[in-house]
Amino acid sequence: MSTRANLTFPARPARACLTRRALACLLAFSLAASSLAPVAAWADVRPADEILGETVEARGLPAVACPNVTARYALVMDADGMVYFSRDADERGHIASITKVMTAIVALDSGVSLDSTVTVTPEAAQIGESSAMLQAGDTLTLKAAITGLMVSSGNDAAIAIAEALGSGMKTSDDQTANDAFVAAMNAKAAELGMDNTLFSNPHGLDIGDYDNEMYSTARDVALMCAYAMRNETFRSIVGQEKAQITVNRTGGKAVTIDLTSTDVLLGSYEGACGVKTGYTEQAGQSFAGACNRGEGDLYAIVLGAPSDAARFDDAKTLFNWVYDNQVSYALAHTDQTTTMTVDGTATEVPLIAEVPFTAWPDKRVKATFADPDAAVDVFAPAGNVSQEFHFRELTGSVSAGDVVGSVSFYQGGEVVATQDLVATEDAAAPDPLQAIGIWWDRLWQGFGGKDLVAAPLVQNDTPLIYDKAATRADGASVADIASGKTGETDATDTAEGGLDAAASDGASPSGDAAE
Repeated sequence: MSTRANLTFPARPARACLTRRALACLLAFSLAASSLAPVAAWADVRPADEILGETVEARGLPAVACPNVTARYALVMDADGMVYFSRDADERGHIASITKVMTAIVALDSGVSLDSTVTVTPEAAQIGESSAMLQAGDTLTLKAAITGLMVSSGNDAAIAIAEALGSGMKTSDDQTANDAFVAAMNAKAAELGMDNTLFSNPHGLDIGDYDNEMYSTARDVALMCAYAMRNETFRSIVGQEKAQITVNRTGGKAVTIDLTSTDVLLGSYEGACGVKTGYTEQAGQSFAGACNRGEGDLYAIVLGAPSDAARFDDAKTLFNWVYDNQVSYALAHTDQTTTMTVDGTATEVPLIAEVPFTAWPDKRVKATFADPDAAVDVFAPAGNVSQEFHFRELTGSVSAGDVVGSVSFYQGGEVVATQDLVATEDAAAPDPLQAIGIWWDRLWQGFGGKDLVAAPLVQNDTPLIYDKAATRADGASVADIASGKTGETDATDTAEGGLDAAASDGASPSGDAAE
């Protein structure tokens, strides 16, 4: 006996997903695109890079499936902790001013009012490098100090915050306020599971008197940023392209300071919402970026990029790669159609399979999906989609709309979707005399080893998302390939020889101050 499905069949819209035809374009293009792609375009896709925790080499992925980034260490993760891509994400290195994210976290978690007063000491004012333009004797609110810390990457603001709040965190009389604050930073890192992180100051400088043991990793930075971005005050501060803070100078004069964010993606890249840049000669050009296009935060961590522009380009590459690879995969992939009549309405539907009618020795029932337009969102580099059919034993009469089986769809060994198979036609069971005749026929045929039931016919297939031999011009998205858009884009050769040499005074290759 079969179960009747509750079905409605509206006019089938054009799918905004990878259909059979679109996927065919992808496969065809994979054969031709090798002549289009510049040779150097994929020079920095590395076999040891990891996608969803497994190396590119182990997955057997083509370069088309992998992000081309130049950074020494990199990672892209969502707000739930899903790591889509990583490169040496657990290798320790310096993170420069990205350290200030933890400085802000400790300040915001301290319980001290954001309206409390922070006084800028001479030590804070004279630290140099990137600055919030604070002067010795200035007083400002804690929120203003955090704004100077995060927007303009003020080293002066970092010291001022540590000295102001650290005095209340001291565990002994001989401990300095700065040391107490740094101890709180390391305690918070341990609490967040940042197992490969050690802070030695609140700003991240690693030159001169600040050249002490310090390190973190791309993975730890991602954990830190994800935690920080859950704080609405922090989020609002780092999302500003420009900001103003007011300080009271010696003599009681109120001075407004204009600040410009060091994050150039803000306002120029869709969804960009923070978080922090960093640069020292030891750390290289680095950036921890956040992006949200309405479906949760993504965090791109880029450490040790070869140039200021490269760190932002790498972050965009990682964001684009995740967004481009979120594919809506149509479950129905068949060239065959059939007509189904339900409640007097005839509709053309995809013919998915012909299910053995077990009441008969040689008949099948045509079937489609309960939802012929169903699609599943998949992350393309996780692997191609496969299907598994489960057919019911049909011993009685079948009506159009009855459930006659199901199909499970898999990606990476996990079920990503299921669909009921429903009959597209009425099919009568044998009458009593026919049933007796069939029984005798099967009895004799069984002795002869013949099939007693018709074999199923599967019309649906699961086209490849990626051909392992696929290649493409650098910059083309999966969606572009699937739709047959194969235009060439210029590719930039990856950097050779590591980081550009920087001046001994801490200037970056472009002349920027250490952050």
